[in-house]
Amino acid sequence: MRMQDALITQLAAKDDKYAYALAEQIMAESRETDAWYEYVPHVAKLLDHPKSLVRNRAIGILAANAIWDENGSFAPVLQRLLRHLADEKPITCRCCIKALAEVGLAQPRYVPLIVAALDALDAGQYPESMRPLIERDVAEAKRRLAAD
Repeated sequence: MRMQDALITQLAAKDDKYAYALAEQIMAESRETDAWYEYVPHVAKLLDHPKSLVRNRAIGILAANAIWDENGSFAPVLQRLLRHLADEKPITCRCCIKALAEVGLAQPRYVPLIVAALDALDAGQYPESMRPLIERDVAEAKRRLAAD
């Protein structure tokens, strides 16, 4: 099995504790080194996974790797990430909002696109109990992006 195939299998493992720990390790390493950046296209495939926990892991890993984008090759991945602002699961939407702030801080060239997408987010599609949380996340992400 190729390394990227094994990585995808492990990140989507049924053992959520193991997969979460692996994702956390990859995110931490990705913030320090570009060793995982070559796997970004493979991790991006998990954005379409039926389990929201797997999508959340992929979102976090992708955001952590945005810092290594030197030539704009992250732009197609960003477009796929932005779709999760309308994810069926509100927790995945919230994960995406926080990840987008990390992407924008790492790559300021993407900030206008991210802010426009955050402005267009419709929190009304989620249960009433989640709307204030999503709105607060959007405000916090926009504050972080404006401060830079």
